[in-house]
Amino acid sequence: MLFGSTVRGAAVLAVALAGFAVSCDAEPAAPRTSSASTASSDGGTDAGAPGASDANPSASSPTSAQTALPTRPELVRDAFAGLQATLDDSCTPGNCAYFLGRVVDELHRLDRAMKADPKGPGHFPEPIARIAKLDAELGGDRSTPNLEKHKALLISTRDTINTWMQGHPDDYR
Repeated sequence: MLFGSTVRGAAVLAVALAGFAVSCDAEPAAPRTSSASTASSDGGTDAGAPGASDANPSASSPTSAQTALPTRPELVRDAFAGLQATLDDSCTPGNCAYFLGRVVDELHRLDRAMKADPKGPGHFPEPIARIAKLDAELGGDRSTPNLEKHKALLISTRDTINTWMQGHPDDYR
């Protein structure tokens, strides 16, 4: 009889533990279900329509609180450091597409940072004009063949902006 009660006790314990596991897993999933059920078609959340599992409709969800935080523009110094990181690299076989694409990306990153800088885009006239000239030459085509065709202009733009920035150390230190 001892054997039967031990098996029965183990079965009861297993069922109880399974119940606890299910209840523990259900709670973290509830906010995801709630925020997903209130998502609008444009990707935002509909704060006026509480989800089925919302305990407090006036409280904001963790997801909406995270998306409400303002994003700060990137600093010119950080974007310039990214551009400088391309100075030691070059267009080698097997690496050329990556390298040229990265130079274009870093130039545009710096362009965005300069335009968002508190000093204003007028503080960086030459680099912004050089990037605009490069964009006009590329004609919106960022394919590898087009970047290779304009490789000299791309590298020249990078190097000229690097030299200009070196002459303006207060803008990146």
